[in-house]
Parts: sequence; C-alpha cells; structure tokens
Amino acid sequence: MDETSKARDELDRLGRSLRKQLVALIADLTIRVHLRRLSLDEPKVADRREPLRYHYSTGYQGNRPATATAAETASRAASLLRAAGWDVTASQEDDDGRLWLVVVAHRDGNGIRILTSDDTPAVVFRGQTPALALCSP
Repeated sequence: MDETSKARDELDRLGRSLRKQLVALIADLTIRVHLRRLSLDEPKVADRREPLRYHYSTGYQGNRPATATAAETASRAASLLRAAGWDVTASQEDDDGRLWLVVVAHRDGNGIRILTSDDTPAVVFRGQTPALALCSP
C-alpha cells in the first residue's frame, strides 16, 4: 500500500469516527432527527498550499426537546463526549445579544463544536477531521 492510499485510509477512518460520534450526539440531544442531512461523502480541500491538504467537515442543526434547557443540553453533550474519551471544554459566546453555550471537543485530531441557547430551540453541531496531505509534495 503506498503513502497516498495510507493517508486516504487514515482520513476516511477519521471521517467515519467523526460521523459515528456526531450521530450518537444528534440522536441523544435532538428530536426529529434527519441524519441524511449529516453528509461526510468526500473530503474537501482544507489548505491549497502544496501539498494539498484535505479534511472532512460537516454541520447539522436540530432542535432540543422542549423540556430541555440549553444548560442541560450542553452539560449532557459534554458528559457524552467525555465518556467517549474526548477532551472537552465549555464556554459562553455572545452573538449580537444571543448567549450561546458552546461545547468544544477534540480527539485524535477530530474536532466537534456544539452550540445551544435558551433564545432558540436549535442545537448546532459542527465537526471536522484534521487536514491531511493525501500525497507527497
């Protein structure tokens, strides 16, 4: 197996791992889940400098149950991620007067970012793998 194949296999493995974790989070934290919107079909160019670097990235927006607060949702997300071996940090961000609770997690170079706010029922999920060169320069 050549270096290019190994790099692509590793990127694909990271992409599958990321998608699996996102699916678990989305299924647990949101209602009326539509996973066909969670696409990780092909890696995208992340860095155009030679050699080109590729990564998988995706986003998903769902709604939390009406009985769950933003704080409960963020806490649950952090707990699920920590239990799965992710390094997790939590913070708050103000976006034009809307306070978002933000959970950021990293594992094996993959990153997940979850945002939720009491101002909206939305729960936003973003994930991406590390950027890897698929061939030698």
